[in-house]
Parts: sequence; structure tokens; C-alpha cells
Amino acid sequence: MSDYDFSSERPKPSHFQQRQDELNIHDAWSSWNGYKFAEYFYDVEFEYFCVRNTCGTYDICPMQKYHITGADAEKMLDRMVTRDVTKIRTNRASYVVWCNDEGRLIDDGTIFKLGDDHFILNCGSPCSAWLDKSAFGFHDITIDDKTDDVAAMALQGPTSCAVLKSMGLENIESAKPFSINFFDFQNARLMVSRTGFTGDLGYELWIDHNLAIPLWDAVYKAGHDLGIHPYGDQATNMLRLEAGFIMPGYEFNEALKTVHFEHDQTPFELNLGWLVDFKKPHFNGRRALFDEKKRGPRYTLTKLDIEGNKPAEGSFLYSNKRCTEEIGYVTSGMWSPAAKANIALAMIETKYLEGEIWSEIYYEKELRQYSKVARCTIKHEPFWSPARTRATPAADF
Repeated sequence: MSDYDFSSERPKPSHFQQRQDELNIHDAWSSWNGYKFAEYFYDVEFEYFCVRNTCGTYDICPMQKYHITGADAEKMLDRMVTRDVTKIRTNRASYVVWCNDEGRLIDDGTIFKLGDDHFILNCGSPCSAWLDKSAFGFHDITIDDKTDDVAAMALQGPTSCAVLKSMGLENIESAKPFSINFFDFQNARLMVSRTGFTGDLGYELWIDHNLAIPLWDAVYKAGHDLGIHPYGDQATNMLRLEAGFIMPGYEFNEALKTVHFEHDQTPFELNLGWLVDFKKPHFNGRRALFDEKKRGPRYTLTKLDIEGNKPAEGSFLYSNKRCTEEIGYVTSGMWSPAAKANIALAMIETKYLEGEIWSEIYYEKELRQYSKVARCTIKHEPFWSPARTRATPAADF
């Protein structure tokens, strides 16, 4: 038996762990960036319906949070990401991606602009090494990893605004999508952004880690009669797919972690060309992305409505019903309760997008294996995008 002590490799508890342990009745945990992280709490479908019909909280303490400050902060970020950072207004959030020199996606995330010399980069995976490289040549810049210092939760769903109003966050209903607002909470600053990963009305709350439990208690007290419930990673995956949002490990591999040639993706392949601004000066991957824009991406991430009710996750796609010509593959698929449809995101060779698309689906029924071929229809809008997602003032359900 090995004498090695593995205790140091145990996932760290979230800042909300004390409360989450009480609610995770199945002890269904995984890990994210070294933190203990819930797969689900009670039941995946129940958590999904809470977010779609009332509201739910999602632990984003493990999300990487980099504070980037100094006179060169904006210049450095504008050099690193594909979007024009100079257009972000103060107290606004913006969705961004950044690439290597070959134009392959390293990661996506959000940039919060708190001032001309103060930005926050939030992303799913550690990015310290890449940020340090990107800062080379910029002298007035400081990069601080505040992940362990900040407690953060997403509050999502139609009653989320009502919960925050019940907490006493004055005029929160007037917060616009992607806006950032500040409130006093127990003599500390609570930052609330109207952002999220569900495609619904929602907010993200950010505060000093020492106030994590008081914040949790205040949110749940305010949401007691408004259907509040925590939700985990599996429900999140359902919610983001209905919204048409990409997720690493499903729609894309992070370029710095990809082993095989072109098993990573570009923004154009992920249908994120709108995030690439060639009008601004040089940025990482500019030349490669400019060439790709001229010739067109080999693959294009596409939303599909698939006939029948058998989820097509992992299925191959073909140009004909006989399945003799393979043209792509499904990255994520599910039966959508909200859209009442069999939905999927898929990587399809761009040249085949104008023709027929068929999915070969394998599924199990009472331990027996079956297959079917189903017609696919391309969709250009999110599968779920209610008006309340964008409405200002936010509806008080």
C-alpha cells in the first residue's frame, strides 16, 4: 500500500459548501477547477424546471476570476481577445473569446469593465500562464487571480428579479442585460451583473468570500416563496443547450489542451464570427482568422431540430437517408421540455449546409439496442429565448 498522502488533492470546499451540503441529498459531487462542485442536488429534471418556471442558484465560485488593472489593462486585453475591448462601457459585461496564433479557440468568458484601468476576466479554466504571456511588453499592468477570494452565484429564472427585489436591491428591475450594478450588503459591496448561462432572465452575484453564507441565507430567505432551489452541472447543461450556448468538452476543445491536429475549433467554426473584429489593430490569431474568413470555415456549428424524440447526442450526420456520406457529428443533444422538440448542436461540414441532413441515432430500450435514421432541420434562432431574457425593466413574476 502506498504511503503517499493524497489528502492535498481533495477538491476544495466551495464558499457556499456549508449550505450546499445540507441540500445535496444524494452527495452527487464532481470537481471544477479544484473545487467541490455539484452534479445535481435532488433531481436533474426538477432542478431544470425550477429554473424555467421559478428560479435557481448555481455555484460559480470555481469560475476563474482575474482582476486586471493598470493603464495598460485595456490595451493588453484588446490585444488578447478577438472582440474590441475599447467599445465596452464602464460597468458593462461583454462575452469574449481568445485564440492562439493559429486562430484556434483557447477559451471563452466574460470581461467586466469596472473602470478605464480595472477589468475582470471570468472564464471556465485557469488562464494565468496565457495572461502572463499576453501581458509581455505591457508595463503598467497587474494581474491578480481573485478566484479564491470571491464568492459568486448565478440566480436564474423568471422569479430571479423578484427575489433580488425582496432582498432590498433597489431598482434592480431597471438593470439592463450585461449591466453591472453595486449594492451595499452588510457594509460590504455586492456586485450584481445581469448575466448568466441559461438563456433566461437571470443575474450573477459576486461578493467577498467571508460573506458567502450570509449572502446565501439572504437570497434563500427572499426566495422562499418564489420557488428557489439550487441546481447543478447536469441541469445547467440542459439549460445552456436550449439557449444554444457552447460548452468546453462538448462544442469545443481548449486549444492549449488539444493533442490532435485541428481537434480544436475556431470562432468561425463555432458560429462566433460576430465576436471577431478585424477593424481593430492586431490581436492573437488575427492573420489565421482573416484567412479563414476569406475561404470559409471547414465546419460550422449548427442548431438542429431532429424528428422523433430520441436524443441524438454523439450521433453521426449524413447527407442522405441511406447514411452513405458522413458530413458531421452531434456535439450535444436532448429532448427539450421547454421547446417540446428533439434538439441538438452539431458540427457540420459547411459545404453540406444547403442540402439534406440525416442523423443516425443509436439508443437502448430495456437493455436492447436499436437504431433509427431521423431527418434534421436547421434552426437559426435559440431553441429557448423568452422575451423576459432581454426585457427592461425586468418583469416581476
